Amino acid sequence: MDSIRVAGICGSLRPGSYTRMALKIALDAASEAGAGETRLIDLREYDLPFATGEEVTGKAAASVLRLRADVKAADGLILATPEYHNSFSGVLKNALDLMGFNEIEGKMIGLIGVAGGSLGAFDALNELRNIGRALHAWVIPEQASIPEAWKYFSEQGAISNAALEQRLHEVGKQVARFARVHKCAGARDFLELWEKAPKNPGGADR
Repeated sequence: MDSIRVAGICGSLRPGSYTRMALKIALDAASEAGAGETRLIDLREYDLPFATGEEVTGKAAASVLRLRADVKAADGLILATPEYHNSFSGVLKNALDLMGFNEIEGKMIGLIGVAGGSLGAFDALNELRNIGRALHAWVIPEQASIPEAWKYFSEQGAISNAALEQRLHEVGKQVARFARVHKCAGARDFLELWEKAPKNPGGADR
């Protein structure tokens, strides 16, 4: 079986963020599910410029190229974000805007949203799901929305709510499992044929 790499992008820059804690739990579960390598991509470690739509040059180019390479090397990806104003974080949006099909297309993606309020982070997760679709990624059905995160995480990163912990585990495990299936030669060949199949000529009339 091919070795599977799962990377998680933390969409929070706050030291001791609950988003990072939740992502770490999901990555540990991906490792338990058979991922040979997991990596937490901390955007604080990249000196990323604002995405302007133009090619990045100068000192910032090295950081952008490093981020792109780190994401491209992964077979599965977990996007974790705090919910700000019913959306995902600006730092995560900027990082995604600095990448594209070359890094994300065809990857298995899992989603984690962390909120301070009782309604959770579903709006942020729905927007990330749309972005995954736009970049031709495979966003898994399982996702984890953590409401009132301040109630459940310890300073050491442990979570006290068993149901929420299970959701995080499922995100990590399913990303690893489906990434392995997708990387399997037979599955990859099938998916390539399916993606190249001609459209149903009668579909437009129905």
